[in-house]
Amino acid sequence: MYYIGLDVHKRTISYCVKDAAGHVHQEGKIGSTRRELDAWIKTLPQPRTIAMEATIFTGWIYDHLLPHAEKVKVAHPLMLRAIAAAKKKNDRIDAGKITDCLRCDFLPECYMTSTEIRDRRRTLRYRNLVLKQMVQMKNRISGLLMETGVSYNKQRLHKLGYFTELMSGNEEVDESIRPLLKLSRETIVRSQRLDYALVSSLERDPLLAERLKRLRTIPGVGPITALTWALEIGDVSRFQVGQAGHQLLRTLQRGEKLRGQARSNAHLQTEEQAHPADASGGRETGSSIQPRAGSGL
Repeated sequence: MYYIGLDVHKRTISYCVKDAAGHVHQEGKIGSTRRELDAWIKTLPQPRTIAMEATIFTGWIYDHLLPHAEKVKVAHPLMLRAIAAAKKKNDRIDAGKITDCLRCDFLPECYMTSTEIRDRRRTLRYRNLVLKQMVQMKNRISGLLMETGVSYNKQRLHKLGYFTELMSGNEEVDESIRPLLKLSRETIVRSQRLDYALVSSLERDPLLAERLKRLRTIPGVGPITALTWALEIGDVSRFQVGQAGHQLLRTLQRGEKLRGQARSNAHLQTEEQAHPADASGGRETGSSIQPRAGSGL
């Protein structure tokens, strides 16, 4: 078996090829393109196992090399202490150390989900970016109004009807901020439409539809929670037996306990309002207090 370590960067990939005894067979650097990878892979000895550190570029390289190797492994960057703690660092040394970790079975491997799930997870994470930008625009509208001393209803500000009324009927809104307010509002509306389109496309996806349907039968699990569970957790079989299920069960039990406490408190408040004397333990106040009869009195 030949072991190949890759140090991946935006434009280049440094590589090191070693055998089981640790002898170096090839070292070098290639460009980070599919064409150069195809030409390079033909020059490598077989059988081979490839390893690389997890970066933003890892996904497509992993998918491209997977058919050309016995195994392709991805190392967790925070756990790859052999490189992080090294005094001497360059691309060639890093590739060699990844190769040694792979060869000696010391590689802290991280899970790589399927390409289909990663593609859909990218869509869900893009939605998160859209929501962050929408929140920034809402805060920007509030900031503009506060900077210019405009009175407004905080609860209704971002509702379309109230915003239109504010722009047309409030004389405190200065002309200098009107274009910015309109632009911010248009950005919010576009973000809301994009959010709806992204979530709808994922919910209709045949690969996810059945699993989302099962997840939403759990009390308290809505569409976004179900999508997050399905796409961020991925295949639950990668966990230890029962670990994912126990985690979900604890979450549900905690939620049910809180809901039970809330129902109990609401019931007690209702009883106190209906029977104030009973709620105080049957005790009465003022001159109506009577001494209890007993043999010792």
